[in-house]
Amino acid sequence: MKILVCKDYAQMSEKAARIFAAQLILKPNTVLGLATGSTPEGMYAALVEKYNEGKIDFADVTSFNLDEYYQLPAENDQSYDYFMKKHLFNHVNIENYNLPNGMVEDVEAECKAYEERIEAAGGVDIQVLGIGKNGHIGFNEPDSVFIKNTHLVELTPSTIEANSRFFASEEEVPKKAVSMGIGTILKAKKIVLLASGEGKAEAIAKTVYGDIDPMVPASALQLHNDVIIILDEAAASQLKPEDYTIVK
Repeated sequence: MKILVCKDYAQMSEKAARIFAAQLILKPNTVLGLATGSTPEGMYAALVEKYNEGKIDFADVTSFNLDEYYQLPAENDQSYDYFMKKHLFNHVNIENYNLPNGMVEDVEAECKAYEERIEAAGGVDIQVLGIGKNGHIGFNEPDSVFIKNTHLVELTPSTIEANSRFFASEEEVPKKAVSMGIGTILKAKKIVLLASGEGKAEAIAKTVYGDIDPMVPASALQLHNDVIIILDEAAASQLKPEDYTIVK
């Protein structure tokens, strides 16, 4: 793992955007793995700015999102489909974007079909991840085993509570989601994990220093050969200085 520590959220977001922009310039038909949540918002805003400046182009890009709530319509303003259109898709010239369909009756068939679409696209070239306070990536919650492929997830109380800030009440938060599995995530050629804030510091320390343990899903990233972790100073507060590089 290569760990980069930035001064603050803004610098972290810009650094991540530069990595993704470079990928698009080097490979215009890149397959992007995308994430939702507050952490990547700044990166998406920076990418939109670079697109508006004519520095990057999404015309030949294909994207696959990590996850989507189960049985939450795409037009709902808390769906991840809505989030991605609000923060990225509606502002750039991307046409081929994909999210799991959480509204289907046969969710197992949808999960299998999603895996097949990723494979047919040639696999994810670069995947962005956030991380939950409990170490989840995508919606892969702490468990006794790592779930390999895209699957239906029962969200933990801590995740439901964390996501309740986006809803009118905790009762409105969906209790399930469709998520790429750990195996699917690890198939990406490059992974960029973003984290900001002191609340993520413990999860980051466990991801970097802990055993590979399904109770800390992000610890599986230790098995990947090309991971960049980009943090602000608060999220890096439990790491040893000799283990990271400070971004100037």
